[in-house]
Amino acid sequence: MQQMRSDFGFAKALRLLNAAQYRSVFNDNLVRSAHPHLLILARPNTLGHPRLGLVIAKKHVRNATDRNQIKRISRETFRLQQHQLPPLDTVVLARPGVGDLDKAALAKLLNKLWRKLAKRAHHQAQQKP
Repeated sequence: MQQMRSDFGFAKALRLLNAAQYRSVFNDNLVRSAHPHLLILARPNTLGHPRLGLVIAKKHVRNATDRNQIKRISRETFRLQQHQLPPLDTVVLARPGVGDLDKAALAKLLNKLWRKLAKRAHHQAQQKP
């Protein structure tokens, strides 16, 4: 039995792939969503869909399994929220203490930050003439 494909995949087109794409978000971020454990930077793109990049530094999360878990949960929450997000290039940055959160708390925090980011991006778009 073949399963139906959904629109909620995480294809290569939904990822920031090279240093230049990351650099453009770091240099021109117009929208931010922050928490003491995570920071999401974003800038509008012209692709018609959001893209995600992850920066989970060893400096802030020492254990590789914890870093990988943070990446997995970040990708999963992005994948499920992508249809509510405007076309943005986003980078999720880990801050100290994020490795201490359990899976449920991290997912809840990321979902809150995605909603906050969408709201701020919409507000930012309304302010531009």
